[in-house]
Amino acid sequence: MQSYKKSKEACKEIYRPFFRLKICGKGVINMIKIKNLSKAYGDNLVLDNINLEIAEGEKLVIIGPSGSGKSTLIRCINRLEAPTKGEIFIADQLVTNKNKTEMAKKYTAMVFQQFNLYPHKTVLQNLTIAPIKLQGISKKDAEKSAMIYLERVGLANKANAYPQNLSGGQQQRVAIARALVTKQKIILFDEPTSALDPEMVQEVLDVMVELSKENITMICVTHEMGFARQVADRVIFMDDKRIVEEGTAEHFFTNPQNEITKLFLSKILH
Repeated sequence: MQSYKKSKEACKEIYRPFFRLKICGKGVINMIKIKNLSKAYGDNLVLDNINLEIAEGEKLVIIGPSGSGKSTLIRCINRLEAPTKGEIFIADQLVTNKNKTEMAKKYTAMVFQQFNLYPHKTVLQNLTIAPIKLQGISKKDAEKSAMIYLERVGLANKANAYPQNLSGGQQQRVAIARALVTKQKIILFDEPTSALDPEMVQEVLDVMVELSKENITMICVTHEMGFARQVADRVIFMDDKRIVEEGTAEHFFTNPQNEITKLFLSKILH
């Protein structure tokens, strides 16, 4: 396995078939490596022998029909779902049931479909819980940081509001700010716009587009093809528990190779 530790040599970008990778010294900086991953619920196999490497700072978009295993895949990364077989490494460290909490504190944040905000706490309190309880940051510093990220998502004026007093789009923007405030290297997005009314989708996508300009590793399960085309370094198409095709956004949307991919895109883009 290539080391996550950076060489003293300057980093540079190179182009490989299908997608861009950042190179430091002689090796790719792999933030995540998935080896032979399978997941089953009883006799129901939902992921079948997934192998995937994700570079530091890469913007990876995962698309595919419902039931193809997309959400289960990203939930296995931070071990919200325990793999049945296989291994997942983050920054060269194997993620296990024993260390999953510490690994999540150190590396990953997640934005869910249903926001998952605490209804009995204000927006500001929702943002400061993790920094205070999990990262040991003082309340004063946590609140200062939270206000910076609320300003960034355009909701500083809602700091003292409760989730039930916000629109769906506003709640999801709060959820993104909550993910950002922990300053993790990886953010996982599980269909962040799927629960929103159509008129609220764009405000959330606009925040995610701005976020994609930073050196954060983003892995996003979505049905928003315009977003995928705009921000993805690489697009993965899943079907029937497996990765069927992958490539740059340009390759994927203009010259897909697999017949299943072509059929899926013909239905969703027209």
